[in-house]
Amino acid sequence: MINFEKQQSIAFVTLSRKDKQNALNFVMFKQLTTIIKQIKKDASIRAVIIQGEGEHFCAGLDITAVMKNPINIVKLLFKWLPGNCNLAQQVVLGWQSLSVPVFAVIQGNCFGGGLQIALGADYRIVHPDAKLAIMEARWGLCPDMGANVILPSLIKRDDAMWLASHAEPISADMALQLGLITQVSDDPKQHCLAMIDTLLARSPDTLAAIKRVTQQSFNSPRRQILAKETISQIRLLVNSNTKKAIARAKGADNIEYQNSKRW
Repeated sequence: MINFEKQQSIAFVTLSRKDKQNALNFVMFKQLTTIIKQIKKDASIRAVIIQGEGEHFCAGLDITAVMKNPINIVKLLFKWLPGNCNLAQQVVLGWQSLSVPVFAVIQGNCFGGGLQIALGADYRIVHPDAKLAIMEARWGLCPDMGANVILPSLIKRDDAMWLASHAEPISADMALQLGLITQVSDDPKQHCLAMIDTLLARSPDTLAAIKRVTQQSFNSPRRQILAKETISQIRLLVNSNTKKAIARAKGADNIEYQNSKRW
């Protein structure tokens, strides 16, 4: 599901469900959190590359696989305190907790939870033909994996709202224009390796300090955002309009939503 390999001082984390466009199932969430902890303990790792096997980075959450055992939804969203990270948020913000630079190599489809994982990286290098989308609204849900903590440091508020609301893919060039990604490259993996080669000439403590100071300078009210994400998602999961949104996403016609509840 998730392949982890260390080559010299670089950790390669590969989403590996090629037949499903590397869509996320529950096991992959658990594996990613374990790998993040493993990297954090290994002082010899100087950089991390997150990538997808095959033609795509990640098509998002495999809803069918996760819903086969509905208790997994509870496990993904559960947290002891509202401002803590739940499992879904850990696989995004966990990369931010590392003291080393993290790169996402993006090709093909990078949708929903896949894009949120990529947003957890420090750098996103993207193939020109890639498509990116915050896609949760298509299923009547809201982004709830911690990306809202990161987005304010990347793009304007109206752009963030529009991306999350229309839920349609955008091109790599548009993502670059918005500031959602770092660079477009015909060979994103080699581009990442070249950037890492430059960074390896710097002190690892310098890079760690720069990452922490930069995070602080773009600081958002993290605990409040994480709490609002999860509470909103739980409300949506039991909302009658969410069932209508799912039916619409599956191709049903003549769907009429009920009037919105107070938010």
